[in-house]
Amino acid sequence: MADRSTHLATNLAGIHSPNPFWLASAPPTNTGDQVMRAFDAGWGGAVWKTIGDPIVNVSSRYSSVDLNGVRMMGLNNIELITDRTPEINFREIAEVKKRYPKQALIASLMVESKREAWHEMVKRAEGAGADGLELNFGCPHGMSERGMGAAVGQVPEYACQITEWVKEAARTPVIVKLTPNITDVTHVARAAKRGGADAVSLINTINSITGIDLDNFAPRPNVAGRSSHGGYCGPAVKPIALNMVAAVAQDPAVGIPISGIGGISTWRDAAEFILLGATTVQVCTAVMHYGFRIVEDMIDGLSNYLDEKGLSSVAELRGRSLGTVTKWEELDLNYKIIAQIEQAKCIGCGLCYVACNDGAHQSIGARPRTEGRTDVWILEDQCVGCNLCSLVCPVAGCITMKKVETGRPPINWKEFQKDPEKHAYLKNPHH
Repeated sequence: MADRSTHLATNLAGIHSPNPFWLASAPPTNTGDQVMRAFDAGWGGAVWKTIGDPIVNVSSRYSSVDLNGVRMMGLNNIELITDRTPEINFREIAEVKKRYPKQALIASLMVESKREAWHEMVKRAEGAGADGLELNFGCPHGMSERGMGAAVGQVPEYACQITEWVKEAARTPVIVKLTPNITDVTHVARAAKRGGADAVSLINTINSITGIDLDNFAPRPNVAGRSSHGGYCGPAVKPIALNMVAAVAQDPAVGIPISGIGGISTWRDAAEFILLGATTVQVCTAVMHYGFRIVEDMIDGLSNYLDEKGLSSVAELRGRSLGTVTKWEELDLNYKIIAQIEQAKCIGCGLCYVACNDGAHQSIGARPRTEGRTDVWILEDQCVGCNLCSLVCPVAGCITMKKVETGRPPINWKEFQKDPEKHAYLKNPHH
């Protein structure tokens, strides 16, 4: 078993931390007291809530999407950057760093698009003892209307130039935080690299309106009968974040470390981001929901996972899944699976039959019983292996997918296109 005091240690572009679990720049890192309590709980690093000219916030600020009784499956916010002065923030950063020298403390910065303004803020942040700088090029609301945040992150040329300005003055590593509100996130990641960024972090929040109050017709959160689009985060955005992290990690024109953000609540979530190329992970919504102590389970869980896999460090885990992420055209068209039902576990609800019959490929047979139970079975010659039945089944392990040997060698779409007639059987969905 690896030494747990060291095998979670990480190094993101020269920024060291005892573990990969960082707090994201957000309400949980708004004050020195919060960050110190987080470090006491075990967090390896924190990105301070974005510092700039203090703003005035509105009330209310948050709304959420719940799912089947689970609160805050997705969280929307229209809160802006810090409402406290740089003087206060930098004074508290200095105090935190003095008390917790081993934790990573990153200053998130956002100022107007002027070289001198960025130079001054960089020098003040580093003078306070920050281990690194995160440039907030992602805020999708409020600040973007002022020519900052996503207004910079959506234009590669702007992102490159401001990164260059920062690098002129910076002595510590510079992380560029990327917006997901863009057609291709790799374009801005490449621009950040050209500007001299030492790392990137992604994703920032996604433009969203979480819902409308059907009584007063106003979007949520309600601000005197009106609202605005906000930034969406939480478990709902994790699949989008994983895709973008993988895209940046696979792009040879980027090639700099990644701090992964987006819907991370457990050690399993963190492991997935690391497997797709992240060096550290940043957490916000889960802390806003459950508090700082969730990191204890994250640390134990990731440590145990590394032990089970025979790995001695997080670095050995990083990027191991990237080789399995490819374009659709590279997938094997001759790979075939079909569903199978373990009848001893089936409760006869019939949900798989309805889902398949109405929403998929009519590959399940059904026969109702008088006692209210529905007997179901797979029509194997019709099943296309789409997985839907296994996804809707409420009983774990009742419906699984089994591989069917086709006796044919692997072939992808590009190979099929070279000689469609030779592989004409592929045009039959039940081949």
